[in-house]
Amino acid sequence: MTHMYRRLLAAPAAAALSLVAVASAPAAADGTDRCTYPGNTYEGRPWALQRVLLDELWEQSTGRGVRVAVIDTGVDAGHPQLGPAVDAASGRNFLDRDLKDADGNALERGSEDGTTDTVGHGTKVAGIIAARPAEGTGFVGLAPEATIIPIQQNDAEGHGTAETLARAVDHAVAEGAGVINISQDTADAVEPTPLLKQAVDRALDREIVVVAAAGNDGTGGNVKKTYPASYEGVLAVASSDRNNERAAFSQSGDFVGIAAPGVDVVSTVPGGGHCADNGTSFSAPYVAAVAALIRSKHEDWTQEQIVAQIQQTAERSVAGRDRLVGWGVVDPVRALTEDDEPVSEPVAEEGLTGAEAPTPAELHLGETADERNARLATYVVVGCAVLVAAIAGGAVTVRDARRRAAGPEPGSGT
Repeated sequence: MTHMYRRLLAAPAAAALSLVAVASAPAAADGTDRCTYPGNTYEGRPWALQRVLLDELWEQSTGRGVRVAVIDTGVDAGHPQLGPAVDAASGRNFLDRDLKDADGNALERGSEDGTTDTVGHGTKVAGIIAARPAEGTGFVGLAPEATIIPIQQNDAEGHGTAETLARAVDHAVAEGAGVINISQDTADAVEPTPLLKQAVDRALDREIVVVAAAGNDGTGGNVKKTYPASYEGVLAVASSDRNNERAAFSQSGDFVGIAAPGVDVVSTVPGGGHCADNGTSFSAPYVAAVAALIRSKHEDWTQEQIVAQIQQTAERSVAGRDRLVGWGVVDPVRALTEDDEPVSEPVAEEGLTGAEAPTPAELHLGETADERNARLATYVVVGCAVLVAAIAGGAVTVRDARRRAAGPEPGSGT
């Protein structure tokens, strides 16, 4: 079954929420245009991981001890790479117990602990963060020892609301999350109920890093705010492509804080196996995983310092922040290795790549210009003398050879 995500409908009093995966048929892990659940195993190393020196990264941190809340469509704990990562005891399902479709038919709500996922969206998000290594595949989560708190709050029919999202955020705080990932946004850029911002602020006050997808309505240069991504303190993530440029669909705006791979992103799917998908939904967990790695290594850092570290070490070609990719494309290895001291906010002039050509090193010969000229003149004189001698010697050799060939001269007495 190929899943297409659309704007989700909600009750009139609630702000509509959408899952921010691109509404197009993504490529499957086997190279086809169908994403099936369960999926085929992706044997290679996905491009989004090839750009990272994983061994060097994991020498610094693997995310151990950090709990990451995935507020989404649930997480399939039956997937072999996710089972060891998911803490089912801390999971929760906030969907209505009596879900019905437009015809009044009952809909599957899922497990009470959030460990089922009929949509596949949350399972992909969780895999990008903390999928465990497994034989037969090069895919693995960026923080392979982090723990996932599975929170089911939305579905493909749009039964998630800003109110249930606020309750999910509060639950993540109560369960000890160090990082919260929200790959959802409000439809039509409608600012939701204040309850959501209040819940996000409570999480930030507890020094929890809140990461949210920026949204996928950026085609044609469209600029608008999305929520909760545009709340102050939330790290809003745009999508980048293989060239480290903004993906065409990725939402632009002054609130965008960072970018991460969001095109052909391979991850885990319900029932086992893998699939590729597109969208800022899958860029956000890439950044959330980096936040978990930093949090694990620097337990005393504040959430502002972790966000600033991610932004400061991002790959960018312009000074400062822009509305397309924020501070640039996240660089996990730099974020974990250029971390001698925490920073409170990124500095525009530092970490800039491609701004100007490097200055060539001076060549020191150990002599003055006059000495060098005298030495070169000597080389010329000696070289000319050698050349003249060689020519003269060659002439004598030719003359002697001719005499021997002609025989003794008359009257020579020989």
